[in-house]
Amino acid sequence: MSDHYAKAGVNIDEGNRFVDLIRPMVGLTRRSGVIGDVGGFGGLFRPALEGMNEPLLVSGTDGVGTKVLVAEAMSRFDTIGQDLVAMCINDIACSGAEPLFFLDYFATGELDAAHHARIIEGIAAACKYANCALLGGETAEMPGVYQGKKFDLAGFAVGIVDRPRLIDGKSIAAGDTIIGIASSGFHSNGYSLVRKIVEDHHLSFTENLLTPTFIYSPLILLLMKAFSLKGIAHITGGGFWDNIPRILPDHVSARIKKNAWEWPTVMRSFQQLANLSDQEMLRVWNCGIGLVMVVSKSDTDAICQRIEEHNHRPFVIGQIEDRASNEVSLFIE
Repeated sequence: MSDHYAKAGVNIDEGNRFVDLIRPMVGLTRRSGVIGDVGGFGGLFRPALEGMNEPLLVSGTDGVGTKVLVAEAMSRFDTIGQDLVAMCINDIACSGAEPLFFLDYFATGELDAAHHARIIEGIAAACKYANCALLGGETAEMPGVYQGKKFDLAGFAVGIVDRPRLIDGKSIAAGDTIIGIASSGFHSNGYSLVRKIVEDHHLSFTENLLTPTFIYSPLILLLMKAFSLKGIAHITGGGFWDNIPRILPDHVSARIKKNAWEWPTVMRSFQQLANLSDQEMLRVWNCGIGLVMVVSKSDTDAICQRIEEHNHRPFVIGQIEDRASNEVSLFIE
């Protein structure tokens, strides 16, 4: 057999070893609805539509940004997979969607089956936690695009929600409460700034920079069984300023009290090193709040209690107010 392709930098045999290694991991994510096994040209899934009046598919795609460079620098690859799954699944969960299946795209300059399988292992574990099937994916070895074993990740999630239960923010009204749910850290946003601060100040990467993103969808689905959630914002790129206004109707604004929760120590340290204002912090990082929910004032205490019972930290961080036509949609004070 010709080895010209291997000399060009693509090792088909290593790719096959990689598939053999990850096949059992993918199998652990199998859930009702999955048809067939991994390895086909397309993944098959039959959603359960019983009891749904108007089922809607909800999809989302994302990556983990330059956090991959931190993982590479620290030679730790067991957490970045959860980041990928969380960034996609949390987005679709904001609509009230139950995640059904997930697809991953993994690209590298030089595939190392044993080394890189740890990333897929993290993806599979996160999918299992979210009761989401890892239905398939793509592994691309692309020398010249990526140098050596450097890599990138992207993901794609599909979920389902019955239209009457869709969370779209339309019912948000003045007097509603804004609940913030604690993040686990930086999640997967703002790492270009994190890396620049580390470089400029001759620091070293630390383990807390690889703390994986919380997966909120199980909590959201649980809360939906007992409460009406009017709007949910996943605090990702753009932070508070860009994400919260996305769920607000034109006639209301959100007023946030920035001292209503604990800002992570590491973020405050980076803020001081880079001389960042609170306003810029809230535009780049989640500042300790990974998810924002808008709920009726009468449900606030019960919802916060339920969140705590499921090992997340809630904070009442603001309220919804009427908005005049010339006002902005978000106030942070």
